[in-house]
Amino acid sequence: MKLSNLKGCAAYMALGLGVALSASAASAEDAPSWCGPNKASLALLDGFGGNSWRLVTTASGKEEAAKCPSITDYYYADGQGDTQKAISDINSMAARGVDAMVVFGDAGPAILPALTKAYRSGAVVVPYRVNVGGEAGKNYTRFVGADFVYDGESWGKWIKENFPDGANILFLSGPAGNSQGLDELKGMKNILDDSYKFLNPAPFAVTNWDPSLTQQVLSAAIAQHDNIDVIVSDFGPSLVGALPVFANFDRSIPAIATSDGNSLGCFWEKVHADNPGFKLFTVATGNDNVRLAVQWAIAEATGGTPPSEEVFKAPNFEDSTDGDPNPVQCRSDLPGAIYLSAQLSGDEQAKAVGQ
Repeated sequence: MKLSNLKGCAAYMALGLGVALSASAASAEDAPSWCGPNKASLALLDGFGGNSWRLVTTASGKEEAAKCPSITDYYYADGQGDTQKAISDINSMAARGVDAMVVFGDAGPAILPALTKAYRSGAVVVPYRVNVGGEAGKNYTRFVGADFVYDGESWGKWIKENFPDGANILFLSGPAGNSQGLDELKGMKNILDDSYKFLNPAPFAVTNWDPSLTQQVLSAAIAQHDNIDVIVSDFGPSLVGALPVFANFDRSIPAIATSDGNSLGCFWEKVHADNPGFKLFTVATGNDNVRLAVQWAIAEATGGTPPSEEVFKAPNFEDSTDGDPNPVQCRSDLPGAIYLSAQLSGDEQAKAVGQ
């Protein structure tokens, strides 16, 4: 199997993907049901591929594609946060005649015309995780989303179990108005009644998923509120640099419901004994959302059996209170910027992020 790349994609080279997929691809006898008999080429396109979460996700997509021996060529392109480059990457893949595309559409509806053009040219087009607008069967083949309401419900159930009489909650999310945070809030409110008070400005405290801004927001919240029972964040690793702020106020770190990250798990192991209120619950950060999208794209392109699910639901991952389904995880021998909930092994993730 040949592995190709768009010229000038630095992130691609950093991932070390310039090897043939055939070295690790399964035989036809071992191929999963979503891998059909028809030969096809596959492209994985990122709107932005330059952080550790994206690097691990990209490596996960490559690993999933390698399970199907019918994939004859595999391409990757990084839009580098530039909407016009992301559009150009889609157009270039269509011009090459790539049979199937899996697209992380960071720019949202701005890339819909390019996706539509590629789809109408005959390519299988599967945007995932970020809503790009449009309709399946008209603008693209299938949209494979993530159920962020489900994440919020998972956090809400854990909060209710551990704080049955109510709690003061600080909810941190990304950019203002982002749909992920809004869906997560909806999920929590599906579970929690009015005895659970949100301390942040509605709908959530804006952090842009940036560690330095998270620290500023958290410092302000600690100064303003004497009692924070639970912090909810949809990107756990961004909290690590901010949580020591509690010590500056002579306060224990409170309970946290979030998504996983090796840096967060190792931080918990280091400080929880001195912070008795620091209970930790995580859901999977969602790198494996790409696997479901890859399965759909390959099934459609090769004549395989499509997956039964169209939406990725992040499973619960860690719970420091009862160890179900796992106690808090830490691989101190590996980088902090990996996600042990992902199917990709921790050692392979370390290679993907270049450490």
